[in-house]
Amino acid sequence: MDTKILLENGTNELEILEFTLAGNSYGINVAKIREIITYQEVTPVPNSHPSIEGIFMPRDTMITAIDLKNCLGRGESEPKGLFIITNFNKLDIAFHVESVLGIHRVSWKDIIKPDATISATDDSVATGIIKREGKLIIILDFEKIVADINPETGLRVSEIGELGPRKRSTVPILIAEDSALLNKLIVDSLKNAGYENLIHTENGQKAYDVICQCKEDGTLKDHVRCIITDIEMPEMDGHRLTKLVKSDEATADIPVIIFSSLVNEEMKKKGEALGADAQLSKPEIGNLVRIIDQLVLDKHLDN
Repeated sequence: MDTKILLENGTNELEILEFTLAGNSYGINVAKIREIITYQEVTPVPNSHPSIEGIFMPRDTMITAIDLKNCLGRGESEPKGLFIITNFNKLDIAFHVESVLGIHRVSWKDIIKPDATISATDDSVATGIIKREGKLIIILDFEKIVADINPETGLRVSEIGELGPRKRSTVPILIAEDSALLNKLIVDSLKNAGYENLIHTENGQKAYDVICQCKEDGTLKDHVRCIITDIEMPEMDGHRLTKLVKSDEATADIPVIIFSSLVNEEMKKKGEALGADAQLSKPEIGNLVRIIDQLVLDKHLDN
């Protein structure tokens, strides 16, 4: 199955692979998928997390297999079905599912953000919901699923302390991140690193609204000197935000840093084509600070 994305850059669209578990439909961004293979026997790992089925080595690469049904509290999977092999945050992981139904091309504007009636924000493993042909498809937060199994795969906030003593900075930074937990962790980490003048928003559209309002007020330089954006976000994704910023003469000089679990070779090419100034994977919060430091130095953002 060819899972390579063939979408034009910055269109605010994505492709969702629909799969089933326990009679329900779920989705994953195709950009995370390396390949889909039939289930194969795995080697159990002693004392591992209950949701880890084991490890296996297709083509000499060791991959951890996760029982997604177990992660969602729906019981344990039988030794059949499919493995969706993914790559994000520089990790290769196979998720055990029952079947695959197909790929749907959708706009981020059509993805509904789950509200607090579904689950507590910090505990939710659903990042969005698509209604298609009378059926609901729940898009899962695979990064959170993996981080819940092994917290070391999440944002490495301990790296901030390793940077040593820091000067305070008033450089205004705009952040677009839809995960409430990650949004808070990024803000707290940047504040601990000395960056105090932060505006944080929950998606690219809200970040762009801030930019447009500042343009209208003539206060762009006062409030937005640097932008940090995730890629996957409802309403407007980070690639669309980058395209809008870099194609506008009034904002083209503002540095854009893409900070996402989806920064692989394929996605880097997209980000470069859109004009992103830097791109890095989400665990690397220490490197994010170093890049901001360098941009402040090189582009005199604090003047």
